[in-house]
Amino acid sequence: MGKAARKKERKQKVRDVFVGRPFEGLAAEPELIAMREFVPSGTARLSLAGDNADRKVTIASVLPMAAAAFVRADGEVFVGLQVQTRSGDISRDLGRALTWALEAEPGAVLSVPDTTSPSQPGERLQDLLDVDAPLEVEVHEDFSWWLPDDEDEPSGEVAMSLQRANDAIMPTERLSPGAYWVLAGEKAHLRWVWPAEENRLMQALARLSAAGTLTLGDETKFAGSFRAHGLLVPVWDLDPEAHAREWAEPAKQLGERLEEAFASLDDTPLDAAERRARDGLIGRQFTLR
Repeated sequence: MGKAARKKERKQKVRDVFVGRPFEGLAAEPELIAMREFVPSGTARLSLAGDNADRKVTIASVLPMAAAAFVRADGEVFVGLQVQTRSGDISRDLGRALTWALEAEPGAVLSVPDTTSPSQPGERLQDLLDVDAPLEVEVHEDFSWWLPDDEDEPSGEVAMSLQRANDAIMPTERLSPGAYWVLAGEKAHLRWVWPAEENRLMQALARLSAAGTLTLGDETKFAGSFRAHGLLVPVWDLDPEAHAREWAEPAKQLGERLEEAFASLDDTPLDAAERRARDGLIGRQFTLR
């Protein structure tokens, strides 16, 4: 390769920059993170912007064979969140997959996000969606929604793949935006994605902790938190014998207390007891496996 050709190739390359909070600016940020990280089988209708506003597009936690996107025979578009990423910006990878699917023929499948044009970085989700639109996630008990309603029962390898996926599901229910009840083996948890700056969220949690109100009632406790795509996700241990719907009201009340704690931070800094509580909460961060 000659010097001129090498220089041209360098100009075409797009520097891959890691984006720590890829869904920032989207009202759907908490739901996208939950579906990406711990919702096993969930779908939601996307609200597209511009000329594609009328297109029917479903975003899903995971698609068959962990595909990035596919188009059904009827033209309905599906985009998967739990996929192998190709760049440091998940939002851009998803934007590439969505752009591909909007232009693809019925029946087409995209295994991984398309990065065949390095000189064209592609649009991010923030460029393609109505940024103010919420995401109404429907959580499913299994992956039967993978198949169209008019399709016969699968057989052979397809049936085995569907069964394996179903067997791996942990029972999950959505309590409110970003808040999910999960039954993980013998333990039940509330995992709540909060769209707030980490330090401020930690202060609000500490204020409740010092006041003894950082729970959802008896037999519950704050377990810790983990980071996911730039946001902190608090986790509570719950009674596994109770049904998910029994936690809807306690979770609502906890959310109201947290909102009040956020508001109070503007006027009153943490006192000594609250600072000690914050230090204790910081030490209870873990990695979700």
